[in-house]
This record gives sequence, structure tokens and C-alpha cells, in this order.
Amino acid sequence: MKENNNITDKEYWDNYWNNYQYDKIPKKVVFEGFMPKLTWGQDFIEIGGFPGVFAAYFYQRGIHDVTILDFHINEDIVRNFEKINGLPEGAIRCIDNDFFAFSSDRKYDIVFSSGFIEHFEDTQDVIKRHVDLLSERGQLLILIPNFLGLNGKIQQWYDRDNLEAHNLRSMEIPRLKEIMDSFNLQDISIEYIGKPMLWLEPKPENRNRRKWVKMMSYAIKLFPVKGKLLSPYIAIYARK
Repeated sequence: MKENNNITDKEYWDNYWNNYQYDKIPKKVVFEGFMPKLTWGQDFIEIGGFPGVFAAYFYQRGIHDVTILDFHINEDIVRNFEKINGLPEGAIRCIDNDFFAFSSDRKYDIVFSSGFIEHFEDTQDVIKRHVDLLSERGQLLILIPNFLGLNGKIQQWYDRDNLEAHNLRSMEIPRLKEIMDSFNLQDISIEYIGKPMLWLEPKPENRNRRKWVKMMSYAIKLFPVKGKLLSPYIAIYARK
């Protein structure tokens, strides 16, 4: 059953992760340009972080106090992911909790989420909860998929259920700027990032469609234009 602020529910995420392939830590990430700022932090938390891919990435980059918070955590999968990638067992701390029921006195130097805030109706509230976890020198990085351009049309045509699991207003940059300006933060930036890319989620019913969507994705990389039409992600960065 969905909560008032949630666009998705636990059943949605159970089905999502059943189709997910657990693999290696990525060598390159779309937010690489932010890493020089972020790597001096001492600790890291990812909201909605299961199975720990980005936590493991930050661990490899020298931040060895990493935590994921999610209401869907299979700790056996996290430990196996650590093993596959040569991380010490237990390197990724797991908090199995609903973010909106979570409270903690602990603050973090890096508060991160990717593909999280757009699954809720109240964008300001969910961002504020990220900000509340920042330490005195904390940095915030939030990644949001951009479904207001061509990739959104792909979802609309071929995976409407996935599109409807997202709050498209959370992808409006003017609105995000207004929200971020309401917090007492510095160096705020909100921008499109990433080379042009299209995708469909790895559901069985998308298997054949994903092949040609991937071909289209390769083709549009020939037009590396940054903006609403083709950029795959929006990045929000700020610091205390």
C-alpha cells in the first residue's frame, strides 16, 4: 500500500530488484565531475542506496565509512556484492528503514541519492530530509533522471508504468532552484549532466525493446548536446 507522499510502494521495489543484475562497481560514473569536491569527506550515506553500488564506489575512492539507507535491503545481496568487488565484509553499513520514519543524531559529510526523490510527491520535503543529514561541512549530491525530454517519451511509449512511478515536476529545474534557494546552503548548482542516453528498465517484457532502444542510445551520443531534450540526468549539488 502506498503512503501519502509515495508514488511507489514496497511491491513496486520488490519487483524492480527481482529484475536487477548485481555486478561490478562502475569504473566511471556520470557525476565524476563532482568527485574532486566530494572525496575529502570522511563519511557517506546514500538514501535509497540498496544494493550499495555507489556506496562501494565511494569506498573505493577512499571514503571508508559508507552507509546505505533503504526500506528494501537484502543484506545477503549487499555482502555478496562486497565479496564480488573485493571489499571487506561489512564495509557497507545497512540501515533498513523507511526514510520518512528515520531519525538520527548522526550527520554525514556526504549525503547522496540517485533516482530517489522523483518517486515522491513532495519534492521540497524529501530534499529537506537530505539536507537535515548534512554535517557542519557536509555536501549534498542528488541525481534525478530527466524524463522531460526524449527519454521520457521512450518511457511514455514503451513503459508507461515506469513513467507513472516518477514525479515529473521534480525534474523541472526552475522549481528545483526555488526549493534549493529556501535552504541555508552554499555553492548551489542544478544542471543537466551526462552524455545523451536512452534506456528501459530491465523487465522481462522490455527485453526486445531494450535492444533497439540501446541502439538509439548509441546513435544520439553523436549529438552531445547538454539540455532538457537529450541529457539523461539532473544533478543538484550544494554544501553547508
